[in-house]
Amino acid sequence: MTTTAPTAAQPRTAQPRTGTDPLATYLAHAEAEQALGGHAGGEPGAGSAEGLTAASPFAGAPEAVHGRIADSVEAARDDLRALAVALFEDPEVGFEEHRSVARIAELLASGGHQVETGSFGLPTAFRASVGTGAPHFAIVAEYDALPGIGHACGHNIIAAVAAGAFAALAPEVAALGGRLSIIGTPAEEGGGGKEHVLRAGGFDGVDAAGMVHPSVGSEVSPIYGSGTSGVRRLRVRYHGRAGHAAASPHLGLNALDAVVTAYQSIAQLRQHILPIDRIHGIITNGGTAANVVPDLTEAEFLVRSSEIDTLKVLTERVIDALEAAALATGTTAEIDVDFEPPYLPLKPNVLLTKHWARRLEARGRAVPLTPARVRLGGPSTDMGNVSWAIPAVHPALGLGGPADVAPHNAAFAASTVEPPAIDALVDAAIALAGLAADYLADGGLRAAVREEFDANGGARRWTS
Repeated sequence: MTTTAPTAAQPRTAQPRTGTDPLATYLAHAEAEQALGGHAGGEPGAGSAEGLTAASPFAGAPEAVHGRIADSVEAARDDLRALAVALFEDPEVGFEEHRSVARIAELLASGGHQVETGSFGLPTAFRASVGTGAPHFAIVAEYDALPGIGHACGHNIIAAVAAGAFAALAPEVAALGGRLSIIGTPAEEGGGGKEHVLRAGGFDGVDAAGMVHPSVGSEVSPIYGSGTSGVRRLRVRYHGRAGHAAASPHLGLNALDAVVTAYQSIAQLRQHILPIDRIHGIITNGGTAANVVPDLTEAEFLVRSSEIDTLKVLTERVIDALEAAALATGTTAEIDVDFEPPYLPLKPNVLLTKHWARRLEARGRAVPLTPARVRLGGPSTDMGNVSWAIPAVHPALGLGGPADVAPHNAAFAASTVEPPAIDALVDAAIALAGLAADYLADGGLRAAVREEFDANGGARRWTS
């Protein structure tokens, strides 16, 4: 009997799978930072010694106008305080701010302004305008609260600042020329109200916009380097196969292993991302019983970066990790990207910010030129989306509370109705109205603001 030697088995070679390589994007980011002298955004020449100055060459509106604005806001102090307190005592979360909008509209109507509610197809958006034509400046309001901790981001103050600024400047618009609007945008804390307003054409025909955000302690955001991070939201569901965890675990495909692998993979990814990047998330469903191999698990992640391009590449890297976890565990991943509109990184207009600073400093509050420390990461706002559509500002002003009590803390909500916060509210409303007055009054300023905006990339909308 003859036997044939068995043929040697051929080695099995798997097809290589590669993830997103961020090298080109990260190198481009480094070159851009170097060209700007370490300051993201800014007017032409912001990275040079000449560019880094707090002065603006434009006169803006006559000082008599600013004097009347200040007198008007001071006269409305009690009403603005009452609005801030009413919103604080009756907080409403995003897209449910019906009573909040009614209170703001009532205050504006008491000054003779006609307020349209339910604007832009959003039941809790609103707008009011005075004047016609161009130039057109929009003061932006937000008023949604955080679930469970109320106005811990100070949106009650934002609403009162916006209402006070609009009401104070409105009588001056006929003489200055152009148009002034207040645009109320819901659901900043989650839902992207401003992006919905943008998509509905709510900022069409608006030439520039501004709002003011509360901050911790006595901090005032700097003229340069006061941007925010963009954010994208991802939800993943892993589908496996249930099995008896004791009798037949080998028949199951463990969706909990998949979501844990994904979470750990993202944790490892954090070592190799830019200092400006942030990734955070939670497992929202880890299974139902310990003796059953889970067949469904879920998690949500937030991905943040301070540039549009780096935000995109970071999102791709996170998606790679989510998909790889499914491959490793034999499960399938259902990934929902941008289940809420992405928030773009804020691109504040430096020239507009300088005029905000000029008017705030007239109130005795110093505005720093650059950050006291390098900003690594940070919060996000849908005002960033507006800032990529038109020139915009979103400065922050401390409410005078404890230095260790920051937004998104219940104690911060309580600080928004204390006397120092009301003082900050009045100063912010005067400075914001003053900025808008300068913009409406000064054609040279408007042209330079637009030149800066175009030099920094011009209008850009999000594309996935």
